[in-house]
Formats: sequence, structure tokens, C-alpha cells
Amino acid sequence: MIRTLLVPGRGRPRPEHWQQRWADANPGYQWAPRPPGPPFVLSERVTALHSAVESDATPALLVAHSAGCLTVAAWAAAHTGPIHAALLVTPPYIDPAWKPDPADPPVDGVWGPVSRTRLPFRTILVASRTDPYTTFAQFEQYAEDWGAELFDAGDAGHLETASGYGPWSDGERLVAELLRTSG
Repeated sequence: MIRTLLVPGRGRPRPEHWQQRWADANPGYQWAPRPPGPPFVLSERVTALHSAVESDATPALLVAHSAGCLTVAAWAAAHTGPIHAALLVTPPYIDPAWKPDPADPPVDGVWGPVSRTRLPFRTILVASRTDPYTTFAQFEQYAEDWGAELFDAGDAGHLETASGYGPWSDGERLVAELLRTSG
């Protein structure tokens, strides 16, 4: 038995977003955390994911979108738990050399160094050739750093509602593949 934890991005997915559709169609899928919407506070998201992982000894499949992928990477760098595998969909690229402007108010968001630690479970990273936040080469670097298999989604934008993704059959196929195989 494997449970599925949905790790949301920065905002609250619209009803037609593929993650929300999957949550609605699969009563066993659990949000980790329930999409609170902005602001995105990485430490709070990592704590919520850790609570969800630790709430049950059953291995989990993590399905993360956008900034949720950064939550998974940060969680895995600091914690362990019963994780079967992860599907990371279009993580936004954060330049490791980027520093916030000193005049900006302090935030604990997606800014700052993104964990580049190899993930200790099987991972598929879904990359788009037309993502506005990440180049394909940057997706390839994340996949290499995290030890992930790279899935080329082609011309898919950010794989969100605005890019035309409500239903997403390739994603459903990738989840089924991860559920069938061991890490």
C-alpha cells in the first residue's frame, strides 16, 4: 500500500488545475499541506510536509508542482521518512548566486539557496521546454543534482491551468508508473 501526498506550489490551485482534479477524483490523496495560498513560507511548508509524512508509517508518493518541488527538496535535505518516490513537476529555477536586495523586507519564501542534495528515493522530474520560470537546461541541472529521471513534457508551459492543464494524462501515467515500481 502506498499513499499519495500532493505538495502544492505557491498558490491555491484553481478547480480545473490537474492537482486539484486529482485530489477531487481520488479521496485517498492528501494535501501536504492543504494549499494555503500566498505567501509561500518554505519553513512552514517543510514543517507541514514533515507532519504529513510522519502521520502514517505507510510509504508515500509525493506529487509536487512548482514551488512544491522546492519544498520536497528542502524536506529531504533535513528529514527522513517513509517515502516511496516523488514526481516533481516544473520546479522554478532559483539562481544559487541570487541574493535578496538589502532594502527588501525579510522573507522566508522560495528565495535563497535551493537544496541540491541528491534525493534518497526514486524521483521523476517533469520538464517543459517552454516554462517561463525555468529553462530546459536548468531542469536538466536540477534532475542531475537531485538524482532524478527527466521526463520531457515538450511545449507545456508551467503545466498549470493557464498553460491548458486541467486533465494531464502523462502525469497520471507517471504516477501509475511510480506506484508500480520500487524506489
